[in-house]
This record gives sequence, structure tokens and C-alpha cells, in this order.
Amino acid sequence: MSLFRCGLFLTALGQTRAVFLCSQSPSLLKLCPMELFEEQPSGKPPKAAAGTAPLAARMRPRTLDEIAGQEHILSEGKLLRRAIEADRISSIILYGPPGCGKTSLAEVIALVTDRRFERTSGVLANVAILRKLLEGAVTWKKIHKQDTILFIDEIHRFNKAQQDVLLPYVENGDIILIGATTHNPFFFINTPLNSRSQIFQLNPLSEEAIKTVLKRAMGHPAGLNGLVTANDEAMNHLATVCDGDARRALNALEIAALTTPPAEDSMVHLTRHETEESVQKKAVSYDHDEDEHYDTISAFIKSVRGSDPNAAVYWLAKMIYAGEDPRFIARRLVILASEDIGNADPRGLAVATAAMQAVDFVGMPEARIILAQATTYLACAPKSNASYLAIDAALADVENGRTLPVPDHLKNAPHPGKGPVKYKYAHNGKGHFVDQEYVPTDKIYYTPTDQGYEETIGKRLAFWKSLRKEKT
Repeated sequence: MSLFRCGLFLTALGQTRAVFLCSQSPSLLKLCPMELFEEQPSGKPPKAAAGTAPLAARMRPRTLDEIAGQEHILSEGKLLRRAIEADRISSIILYGPPGCGKTSLAEVIALVTDRRFERTSGVLANVAILRKLLEGAVTWKKIHKQDTILFIDEIHRFNKAQQDVLLPYVENGDIILIGATTHNPFFFINTPLNSRSQIFQLNPLSEEAIKTVLKRAMGHPAGLNGLVTANDEAMNHLATVCDGDARRALNALEIAALTTPPAEDSMVHLTRHETEESVQKKAVSYDHDEDEHYDTISAFIKSVRGSDPNAAVYWLAKMIYAGEDPRFIARRLVILASEDIGNADPRGLAVATAAMQAVDFVGMPEARIILAQATTYLACAPKSNASYLAIDAALADVENGRTLPVPDHLKNAPHPGKGPVKYKYAHNGKGHFVDQEYVPTDKIYYTPTDQGYEETIGKRLAFWKSLRKEKT
């Protein structure tokens, strides 16, 4: 068994991992005490001793100043920090991607405000478990005169009934709810609970913030205790590849440290090679039916509309890499070809439609080439939304009561009692045009732009208009 595989296997076993590391370097033994599954008492965020939990858990911040990133809500003078430091915290919902510090922030709030801390998860808790936790919080407050922070991870997984159970306890101040979610709470959490909570959005950590977290972990006694170093290339790689996820970065650092033999000085020196081995394949944050899905396709469409083929290809690559359905991408390109390009380049719709058919016929992985061709063509094509605006304006008139009668000369057959009605055949006129009323209104719906082929269309409309003037 290779050193790398041994490290991964033994990491999950507290005692055996220590023996393995001791065989590599006795100085690393202090990183891995014997007991991994020691039970933690209830009521406070657990303070893990060095080595009893994964590095990411051991390095959870204990003060506001130790939280990396999130300056927009936690820097001096910001609302959330003022509320925490003044001990005026109310129920909140923390919304952000994995590894940005939602759980850590909840634990720090409990420590700073000296609240009792209970936690559960939207995956594990049912109504019975919730009621037990909530009634326990009420009893605790009566006896100990201390509020309870109830932290619910993945709160978006609760159904409406489960969320409704929380409402009276939040309303009466029996608990301080801190919900954590990776999903937009305005869509996935019911309105009554949102209205009783303050919502704070956390951002992915910047590369500099990730490096700060890694450096702290390497030097902290509860972390790697100064026994591991990483060069600039290794740090830059971890900071980039983790996509703003501190947990992922710390896990990769720990695996690299545990599976790299120490040097003669008993130190583990990490290079980019070791960090690449520890990460293996970059994980793209992408949920196929929720926020990341819609955000990425939105960025893709807006990049094509904005005539930036490089940005469009990047978002296309992200979707393909994450396993998005190529037929979904192709359908969106067909819509865009009419909505945003239209008659400025009529070939755009033909290209998009052909791409949709070809993608379905060829399949992946070759379909990526077809999608790339259609994407770059449409991104570089002249743009016009004149057709899109025209149909929406006409629909608005129809919907708002502007229903106009069909002129008699355009009807399918003469109506009895109307007398002789003569329809003028357009091809008999100059320039295959005759001046007659086609709709009883002077309102203009379609106004071609001066982009691409629409410039030619505009000249043609101007010519027909001049023929009307000649007749009058």
C-alpha cells in the first residue's frame, strides 16, 4: 500500500494514525492524540483538543478577529459585529457557499455573547427532535436565566411544517435562531421565518483570506504546531483550487501533511506537487437545480449578450465540467439567438438551431465543440433585441384591450353587405410594395437598429415609407 493511501486510511482512525505517524516522525505524534471520537458535552461549542478532530474542525475561530474574510458584515462598525459585541443579537440566517464560515460564525456568536449553544441539522432533525430542543431551551432559560442559541445547519431542508414549528419560539424570544444555508433564503425559507430574522450573506473567501487560514493552521498548537511548512507555489495552489472554501483548503493541507515524509530536520515541507496530490481533482461548486445552476447560466447568457466570447466560453466550460445537460445549454442559445441577436444576424438562429440538433445527435464529449462554436459565433454576432421588444409591445396592446378589427380588404373572404372590397396584391407594386392599410393603427412596434443586417432592413423600411409619401 502506498504512503498516500495509508495516510488517507489511517487518518480516519485516531489510534492507528498516531502509530503510523510515529513511524514517520516522532515529532508529529503530538498532532494526533489517541482518542478521535470523545463525546463532547452539550451547551457550548466544542473546543477540540489538537488532533481529536480534522484540522478544519480544530481550527475553528474562537473570536470575531479570528474569522477570516466577511469584512462586509464583521469589520469594525458593521451592523452584525456591533450587535454581537453589544450582546443584542437576534435571530439570523447566514447564507453563503460551503466553507465560508457560517458554522464558525454561529459558534463565535455563542462564545462572545455567553449563550447556551445547541445545534441540529435540516438533514437529521424532525418535528419531534425540534420540539425537544425548543422545550429544552425554554426550561433552561427559566432555570438558569440564560438564552439558548439554536443553530440549524442546512435549514433550507426543513419543510414548511418544520419551519412553522420554530415560529412561536422565535417570536417569543425563547430561542435565538441561527440558520445556515447555501440556498437563497428568500426562495427556500418561508416568509414568516424570514421576516422574524435578519439575513446576512457570506461570501466565498478570497485567496488572501484562505492563505491567512492556512498559515494560522500551520503554526497554531491546535493545528500543525509549526511542524509543517509550505512554499509559495503550494500556498497559491491551495488558495486557488479551493474556490473560496476554507474547509476544503484545510482538509487538503492536512492530507498533504499526513502523507508527506518529514525531512532530516523532522519538518514536513510541502511543495505544489504534494498539494496537487492532496486535492486530486478540482471540485466545482455547482448545484444542478438550484442557485449555482441558475447563476452560472445567467452569467453565460449575459456574457454572450454582452459580446464577450472569452467570458462566455469560461462559463460554458464550468457548466460542462460540472456535468450540466448540454441540451439545456443549447436550448438557451436558441432563445438568445432570437432575443438578443434577431435580425441583426439572422444566421444566428440557424447556427443555434443546428447546434441544438447536433448536440442531441452527437452527444458528449464531442458536443462541447459544437456548443463552443455556437457560443463564440453568437457572442461575436451583432446584437439587436428589436424583435423581442416588438412582440412584447404588441402583446401588451392586445392584453390591455387594444384589440383591433381586421380591415375588410385583408379578410379571408368578402363579407355580405360590405360591398366590393379590393385587396391590392403587393407584388404588382413598385419594389413589390403597395400602399394600403394592414392594421388600423399608426403605432410602430418594430424599429430595426443599425446593427448588422438590421441596417439593411431599416433602409428597406425607409424606402417603402418614401413610396407612401410619393403617393400622397
